[in-house]
Amino acid sequence: MKNQKDIIKVRVHDGIVGLLNISSILLASQFGLNWIYVAIAVAFLQIISPITKFCPVYTILNKLMPDTTPMQNGR
Repeated sequence: MKNQKDIIKVRVHDGIVGLLNISSILLASQFGLNWIYVAIAVAFLQIISPITKFCPVYTILNKLMPDTTPMQNGR
């Protein structure tokens, strides 16, 4: 069974990524399609992160939550 703090870290990650996607789409619909590139970049990072083992959100969360298991830290 996973540590409760690890589960919280995964949920925070999913929430941040979801907010980035939704806010990018809303901004694109209101202010122009240039904002859609944020959603494209987030999607690209999500697709490539299992291969590269790098996720910017997890990098930040690993530093903010040092008492949890490091995730997607490049190893």
